[in-house]
Amino acid sequence: MSSRLSDYNYALPEELIAQRPLPRREDSRMMVLCRATQRIEHRRFNEIGAFMQEGDLLVLNNARVIAARRFSDNTAIELLFLEKLGPGRWRCLVKPGRKMRAGGSCKINGDEARVAEVLPDGSRIVEFDSDVPLEIGGIVPLPPYIGRAADDQDFARYQTVFADVAGAVAAPTAGLHFTAEMLIAMPHAFVTLHIGTGTFQPVKSENIAEHQMHAERFSISAAAAEKINRAARILAVGTTSIRVLESAQRVDGKLVSQDGSTSLFIYPPRRIERADMLLTNFHLPHSTLLMLVSAFAGREFVRRAYEEAIGARYRFYSYGDCMLIL
Repeated sequence: MSSRLSDYNYALPEELIAQRPLPRREDSRMMVLCRATQRIEHRRFNEIGAFMQEGDLLVLNNARVIAARRFSDNTAIELLFLEKLGPGRWRCLVKPGRKMRAGGSCKINGDEARVAEVLPDGSRIVEFDSDVPLEIGGIVPLPPYIGRAADDQDFARYQTVFADVAGAVAAPTAGLHFTAEMLIAMPHAFVTLHIGTGTFQPVKSENIAEHQMHAERFSISAAAAEKINRAARILAVGTTSIRVLESAQRVDGKLVSQDGSTSLFIYPPRRIERADMLLTNFHLPHSTLLMLVSAFAGREFVRRAYEEAIGARYRFYSYGDCMLIL
């Protein structure tokens, strides 16, 4: 157990950062960690069904990534659309910020975009003459460690096959490995958490307990709640699904349909109570995601697994391979 930032660091050769997805989603490698025995196996993702038993349930995040990156007509201003606040009104990140202070403006598709307010975190409330159709002219906001511009392939592959509810600015990457055919054969339920930039913001304080997560919106339908309540074991697909399950309100011990927001930061020694297994990708050093995985599996076990993954040349991050923790 550690609350020191330096204990969540590791050195990754740059060539192991996956820059593109594999031709087939299901061909990713899958490292399997057994918490009970502290054993590690090396498998393929298409073998995941072998680890499920009768009564098990996958819980997946069906958030859909919006084409949230846009440039002004003169290309001088870049906007990342984070959250729609109303008709023609968005919370955005803007670069360079000095050109878009309060009252500043630019043109997008000939329409004026005005900064109504600069928020304490540096994001802007931007008002537009008309609604901005992000699906026309928007760019998929790939993570910065993918060192290339997004292209047509990313519009399909930086999206899960079950993506449904638009609003995220990053993909729930553990779900990228599934095909529609695989899901048909596996009992599952969907929750929604709209991933924002705060999820991936590196922790900067040496005492990680001082870090504050940004709030993210989530929802659980009545049908999903019923399936989750009936399940013998839960396999959470991704850290976002874990955060929904751990944050959601319960009535008499039962999950209920709800809409809410969560800024829950999960790190050791907190125990994760509402998932029995976790499927996740490999995460950046100093990230809240790595800390959540360490809370689930134990920091030393996760550290050993990452060292083994690097030695075995696993592919890391969003388009990379995955880890199944039992």
